[in-house]
Order: sequence, then C-alpha cells, then structure tokens
Amino acid sequence: MKKDKEKESIRVAIQGIAGSFHDQAAVDYFSGEQVELVPCQSFEDLFSQVGSGMADVAVMAIENTVAGSLLPNYALLRESGFRIFGELFLRISQHLMALPGQGIHDLSEVYSHYMAIAQTRPFFRSYPNIRLVESEDTAASARWVAEMRQPGKAAIAGERAAELYGLEILANGIETNKRNFTRFLFLYKPNGTQRFTAENPNKASLAFSLPHKTGSLSHILSIFSFYDINLTKIQSIPILGQEWEYHFLIDLTFDEEVRYRQALQAMEPLTTELMILGEYNQGRQIA
Repeated sequence: MKKDKEKESIRVAIQGIAGSFHDQAAVDYFSGEQVELVPCQSFEDLFSQVGSGMADVAVMAIENTVAGSLLPNYALLRESGFRIFGELFLRISQHLMALPGQGIHDLSEVYSHYMAIAQTRPFFRSYPNIRLVESEDTAASARWVAEMRQPGKAAIAGERAAELYGLEILANGIETNKRNFTRFLFLYKPNGTQRFTAENPNKASLAFSLPHKTGSLSHILSIFSFYDINLTKIQSIPILGQEWEYHFLIDLTFDEEVRYRQALQAMEPLTTELMILGEYNQGRQIA
C-alpha cells in the first residue's frame, strides 16, 4: 500500500448502507486505510460490483453465532471464483436511538430489521406503549428516523449508524444475547494482483465434493489429523440435481504451511472436486 497522502483508497462493496454492520466490519478491518463504500442492495450485487471493477473488494457476512451459517452466501462464494483474503468477527450490539432531546418514554414507534427486533424484544417489555415496526435494514431505519425528523420515532441499529445520522443513543446494548457475533469474510477477484493476498497465512477455506461411497469423508478427516491440521468448521450444501449429495465447505488452521500443502496433495486424489476458497490469516474478534 502507498503511504500517507499517496495512499490509495479501497473501494469496498457492502450489503446495505453506511452505518450498517457490514460498514462497521469494513472500517474495523481496514483500520488506518482510506475506505470508500460501495453500497449494494443484495449479496449478489456485491459480486457484480467487484466483478465489474466498480469495487476492489467485498465484505460479506457468512455466519452468526445466533442464526448460524448463511448457506446462500456460501453458494455465492463457491460459484463466484472469488477468493477470501481476510475475516473478522464482530460483536453485534444493538442500540436504541432517536432524534436528540427525546427520552424513551417519548417514543411511540421503533423501527428496525426483524432480526434486530427479535434480538431486543425482551427490552421493550418494560415499554408496552412502544410499537415495534419491522423494516428492511437497521442502518436504513436510523437514516429514515433522522430524515423524517418526527418526534416519537426511533430505530434499533449499531453505534456507527447513530454517529453518521446524528441520532442520540437512548439505551446501549439492548440485545438479549451479549455473545452475538457475526463472522465477515473479505473477498477479492483474482486478477494477477498481489494487493490483497495474505502473507504467511495460517487459515484456509476449502470446498470439495466426494465420491458417493462409504468412508469417503472419514478418509479426508484422517488426512487432516495426520498432518496436524485443525478443522474449525465443516458445512455441507446440497448439489443441485444430485439428490442427497453435497459439497463440503471447511475452514482449517495450521501452524506449518508446508504440512498444509502436503495435506492438500494427499486429499486431492480422493475428491471429485477441490477448490481453495481462500488462504488468509485468522481474524480478530471485535467486542
């Protein structure tokens, strides 16, 4: 990367708008870099924006400690040919925010995404006069409240949304589960550049399929054990048109890259398809 005034900005495609948790993940991951957001309406649009050159990279949620894996996103990643170059685990903390000068007892309606409402509903049991209204997005709800300028309306969103849209936080961390984390992946389209490849990776994500016969998966797992590879996640997704057959997506960590390469060589003849989705460094956890 170039330094100081010559530093290039990184165009980052996110699902949602400024102030969303995807935005927060991008800011945290690229701390110290100049980030230019490319908002997208859908996860499919993320790949289109990077593929067309309108964005350099994309950040995409892949799993959550409450909701589990986002299987459609796994499928998008596998089919795209994009590569993972990083990850980040962000704690999802929800805040109640409104126009400045209001209190909780002044509120009549609170807007947010249905998941945010589900995560915070117990908080509002003490405020039966407040109606919870589902919307398409947390950050979009905060922006709408700021733009409408109507007293009595509020939003549930992340702290960054309050900062960006000039809202006042009336209650911090109103989510019930304080250990709700989302894992975000950072993706690029391979084009010969080394700009986003990781140095000395210690984690990899693979996708593979196996012959439909007894013991095929156990043979793969035994290879990882032999080469001291730590399997941190395994996920299966159905193969369309092939009933009861699956692609396997795995995350693994390793201390020695040489032994990781040896494990790949050993497993490849046992698979019918093997893809490296990314080789990167283990992500940090943002509390």
